[in-house]
Amino acid sequence: MNLLLLDPAELDQDMVIIGGRRAEHLLRVLKVEAGDTVRVGVIGGMVGHGRVAAIEGETVRLAIELSHEPECGLHLELILALPRPIMLQRILKQATVLGVRRFHLIRSQRVEKSFFHSPVLAPEKIRALLLEGMEQAMDTWLPEVHIHPQFKPFVEDILPTLAGQGLIAHPSADGVMADLPLSDERGQRLLLAVGPEGGWSDYELGQFLARGFYGFTMGSRILHVDTAVVSLLAQLRLLYDLRKR
Repeated sequence: MNLLLLDPAELDQDMVIIGGRRAEHLLRVLKVEAGDTVRVGVIGGMVGHGRVAAIEGETVRLAIELSHEPECGLHLELILALPRPIMLQRILKQATVLGVRRFHLIRSQRVEKSFFHSPVLAPEKIRALLLEGMEQAMDTWLPEVHIHPQFKPFVEDILPTLAGQGLIAHPSADGVMADLPLSDERGQRLLLAVGPEGGWSDYELGQFLARGFYGFTMGSRILHVDTAVVSLLAQLRLLYDLRKR
């Protein structure tokens, strides 16, 4: 836990009382004592530090001072063909760490219908995974997660409403990452589409390309979806940072 996240409703002016998992981390892992300071952030708000005012049993009272908002130079949205639940858990957390602001979990031809009934898609489970990613990355932006159980309504009705340059990864695409249409514009919005283990169908790929998505390949090696997502997001951030120079 690199950042102690607070819900706005927990704050009593500049004071907060922490219990449960977060207090256990402060007491057992960080071994805080009265007067110590820890990094804190308010979900959807600013970051700063909290001074330990008192330790009362298994709870910790903090005096909060917020100073600035986390930086966001690149706005990333991930359009993901819903993977197996165990992979989805890893992706939600790691993609949040890498700065994804919104997830669109969609149906594709090679996605099992049963995946949409997984307990991982329960709102409380999704929120817990996102919060873990935010704590790791020291970010206060809680990503949105939208579930689209049908492909055609998504590409025809939802996709046209999304802002940003579309990118779609596919093994047989003509483009390469080095030529991605990526600028150094602050706040640039990107829509990254990643398919299932078997790849997008020709129809699905065509639908994205027809709507202005840039198709590119990562090379000859076929990666698991969770590995591909992390690799793609990391490389996009690297390209963005290089073009800012």
